Amino acid sequence: MMTGLLLARAGIAAVVLEKHADFLRDFRGDTIHPSSLTVLSELGLLDAFLERPHQKVRRVAVRIGGRDWPVGEFARLKRHPPYVALIPQWEFLDFLVGAARRWPGFRILMETEAEALVEDGGTVAGVRATGPEGPVEIRAPLTVAADGRHSRLREAAGLPLEDLGAPIDVLWMRVPRSDDQPAEPLAIAGAGRFLVLIWRDTYWQCAYVIPKGGFDDIRAQGLGAFRSGLRALAPFLGENVGAIGAWDDVKLLTVRVERLRRWHRPGFLAIGDAAHAMSPVGGVGINLAIQDAVAAANLLAEPLTHGRPDEAALAAVQKRRDWPARMVQRAQVAAHERIIAPVLASRTEPSVPWALRLFDAVPPLRLLPALAIGVGLRPEHVKSPEATPRSPAASPR
Repeated sequence: MMTGLLLARAGIAAVVLEKHADFLRDFRGDTIHPSSLTVLSELGLLDAFLERPHQKVRRVAVRIGGRDWPVGEFARLKRHPPYVALIPQWEFLDFLVGAARRWPGFRILMETEAEALVEDGGTVAGVRATGPEGPVEIRAPLTVAADGRHSRLREAAGLPLEDLGAPIDVLWMRVPRSDDQPAEPLAIAGAGRFLVLIWRDTYWQCAYVIPKGGFDDIRAQGLGAFRSGLRALAPFLGENVGAIGAWDDVKLLTVRVERLRRWHRPGFLAIGDAAHAMSPVGGVGINLAIQDAVAAANLLAEPLTHGRPDEAALAAVQKRRDWPARMVQRAQVAAHERIIAPVLASRTEPSVPWALRLFDAVPPLRLLPALAIGVGLRPEHVKSPEATPRSPAASPR
């Protein structure tokens, strides 16, 4: 959606395909980090965005042994908004569509699912899709695959994929939040358990980390035992865990960390999770995808005004964004193997890592995790041009 917005803003016709009829479904990537908020600010959209219902997170902490250990403080950031905005992704997507429609070149086709690539002499020339009225073919000088970690277009393009492995999966669920409970995200590590609670005003978005392939064993123990385990790890949840009334309320995310060795071929480019599937560690996936979109528009807007970008232009996008993605994945794999997996395998309370003790003793050091998580490596800034909008007074609301 961000790619479509930026290209339309640059005066280039852009068509976004969305296979569902609306955005009203439960996403997990609901954290808009300072790097992405900076992009919205550069587009003149931040104030309107912040009018949408959201929560601001200024710090994150880990609870071990009943004590909270600060990890990162976004409030210490100086050059970016000093917080992470929590907003349902359907709300964010709706906002971006409203903003993109200010430019006449933007089109979004709802209930239209891309199913195959159109090939012309070894060059990708568009997509074949199915819409509300049946099959449709869309021709374009560039096809951007932003269809996630299970990308059908990536598979159709035949690009080589490298699997880095992940020893964990994640169970997602909602638990109502009471007013007397904490009002900030919290990770809780206990004996054999690891839980992340994302504060969403009236409820907690819960990420319960489990060993890879362990969901069947958890189900076999029964829903009551599962709820009791959550309550033992986070006692303040109390009877609110009863809102998990059936296993249908618990969604399994099979964690995959993988990346394309090459993101492109003539007429085709993959970005976001389609190019580099991320672990939920750090909640950075959506923000890396937005950075990919900004880089793609910065580098491809001018070539697109002359027709199909050549391979060198597409390769420049990967060259710009591949290193940050690789470094994040390397950090995520290390967190899986050195922190989370040992906690899940242990039958005793985890000890407090020296890094947490250091952050606790020297508060200014909490800026470092805030920069790593909230801003990241090689943050992008909007450099693509701006064409005349459809209506200067139009509101992105």
